[in-house]
Parts: sequence; C-alpha cells; structure tokens
Amino acid sequence: MEHIVGFVAGASYGFTSVVVGQPLDTVKTRMQAGDAKALRGNMVSVGRELLVREGITGLYRGGLPLFIGGTLFRSAQFGVNDIALKGIRSTRSNSMEPIAAESRIFGILDYEVIFAGFCGGIGRGLVEAPFEFIKVRRQVEKSWKLRDIYKGSSVTIFRNAFLFMSFMTYIDFGNQLVPGGLTPFMKGAICANLAWLTVWPLDVVKSQIQSGNFQNQNMFSLLRQLHQTGKLYRGLLPGLARSSIANGCSMEVYTRVQAMMNKQLQK
Repeated sequence: MEHIVGFVAGASYGFTSVVVGQPLDTVKTRMQAGDAKALRGNMVSVGRELLVREGITGLYRGGLPLFIGGTLFRSAQFGVNDIALKGIRSTRSNSMEPIAAESRIFGILDYEVIFAGFCGGIGRGLVEAPFEFIKVRRQVEKSWKLRDIYKGSSVTIFRNAFLFMSFMTYIDFGNQLVPGGLTPFMKGAICANLAWLTVWPLDVVKSQIQSGNFQNQNMFSLLRQLHQTGKLYRGLLPGLARSSIANGCSMEVYTRVQAMMNKQLQK
C-alpha cells in the first residue's frame, strides 16, 4: 500500500497545478507555437487578446483532457519516482536513508535521486504525450486527428526525463543547503523554476512540433533555428510565472495529502 501514496499525492499535485496554472500555460504555448501575431506578442498582449476574445474559458483551452492528463501524468511521475528511489535504496544495508556526502558525485549530487527522478520523468512522459498533444493543438486552435496524438512524444519524454530529474535534484540541493528544508510552497516554486530553466529550449521545441505549425522539422533543426533567432527561451516569463504559482500551491497540497495518507497507513 505504501507505493500508492506517491501516486495519490502526485494526482493531487497534478489537479491543483492545472486549476492554478493553466491560464499562463495557454499564454506560454501560444507565444511559443501560435499564429504569427502570438509569436510576435508578449505575455500581456497575448493573454489580453485571448481573454477579450474568448473570456476565461479561452485561458483553459484543452478542456477535460487538461484535468485528466494533468492528474494522471503527475501521479505517474511521483509514483514511479518513489518506487525507483525505494528500489535502488533497498540495495544498500541502511536502506531508505540518503547516501552519505562522501558517496555523492562531487560531494553533493545524489545519484540515487538523479536515477529515480529520471525514471519518474519517463513515466510522466509516457502518460503525458497524447494529452499534451491535444492540449497544445487546442491552445493554438489547430485541428488534429486521433492518429496524430503521439506526435512529438519522443521529445516530450526526453524533456520530461530531464525536467523531473532536475526538479528532484534541486529539491535534494535545497534539503542540503537550507537547515530544516524549504517550506512546501518555496520548494515547489523555486525547484520547479530551476528545473524549467534547465530544459526550457526542449519545451519550446516540443510545443512547436505538436502545434502543427512547424511541419517537416525535427528537434535538432528547430533547436538550431531557435538558437539562430534568439528564441530558445521564448515564453519564459509566463512559463515561470505559471510554474511559481502552480508548483508552489501544488507542493503544499502534495505534502498535506502525503502526510495524511502516511498517517492513515501507520494506524
């Protein structure tokens, strides 16, 4: 039963993240891969234009797939991460305890946390890919067909593997550097933002591939174009604003649900 905790707490994290952060995610995606006007606009102009034209529902473009997908793939990332971390730690005699400083890479990087986070990211990517495709197409107002739902899945999985690995690694850094650790809100906001900064160009490419507005181009050609045009970090401001609010609130909910479930299991 203890393995269920990560999945359920992760689901609560995902649902909260969508409710709180989706409007800014829509603005971010349209800036990255929308029509010509959105590609030229800034966060305020793109958000204002969408709000005036469609109201609050326009900011939640993607509908039901957003809530289902957001809940499921974040459940997968935390659940798989927990299983992988417990699995690799169980191979040591003092299992479940973080490895000592002398065994860490450069004295600070916990290879067990890195491995588990990478596994969690892959788990997220496998679940997220079709939901993310539908979400992006609806955000940029582009039609789609069922046979295309795994378009861009490879770059989604690749992005997520490094994104969640970075997120868990930064959380581990915070636990080492801040006595008593960060508050749940600050942990979610700061560590998520650092993780997004680490992989942001991959997010831009993912959005472009899934949007349907950049046909017959692969990840490497798009990265090269973004580098040449100085747009590797396109949409970063609304992305980090969304990440701060959504991940901060979501980590608060995750921590409380996790504590409640662990308490119930101990009875």
